[in-house]
Amino acid sequence: MAELIVVLDVDSAEEALRIVRLCEGCEWFKVGAQLFTREGPAVVRQLVGMGRKVMLDLKFHDIPNTVAAAARAAADLGASLATLHATGGVRMVEAARRAVDGSGLKLLAVTVLTSLSESELREEVGLRESPSEAVTRLARQSVAAGAYGIVCSPREVAMVRQAVGADALVVTPGVRPEWASAGDQRRVMTPREAVKAGASMIVVGRPILEHPDPAEAVRLIREEMNLES
Repeated sequence: MAELIVVLDVDSAEEALRIVRLCEGCEWFKVGAQLFTREGPAVVRQLVGMGRKVMLDLKFHDIPNTVAAAARAAADLGASLATLHATGGVRMVEAARRAVDGSGLKLLAVTVLTSLSESELREEVGLRESPSEAVTRLARQSVAAGAYGIVCSPREVAMVRQAVGADALVVTPGVRPEWASAGDQRRVMTPREAVKAGASMIVVGRPILEHPDPAEAVRLIREEMNLES
């Protein structure tokens, strides 16, 4: 069954914990660059101490030795998932995987950011491939190098699932409920569409954080995912 990860893109631990308390039925929460930079490792420890599972989304991308050390630090914090950029290459992913072997941390490789359109990928980033071709290639090589799963746009979920097989996690941001605006995301799907395409977990932020009642937003999203009637 697919799971929902609530994004804690807020400026304080106090606000993050308020959202966690409002979303009582949710087990998974994402701590990204915004909250981590303001509050540091302590907020991850707080969430883990509350019995929640944390996706630490810092998208590590550096030389293999540095990324391995960062991944080991994420494991020591108690995070359940941590992200790194697939474009860091096979040696980087392999080094990170070796560093966390035996811990509870699972590494996710980020393929192509969901905020990038095809024209931006070609003209600004310089990729000759289409987004779907780049995502498939990066997903396959990352899982072969030891990543536990892949982060990709919902538009690429089906082809990534085919590329990496049934056992790998496929985690997708860029999910917008039918009642929410797309914002700055480009390659989006609804929760129902993403789950049907084969997503293991969907990541949702602003539709929950900006809703007058975050708990109600969670209920509606889970309903769209067919997790609640």
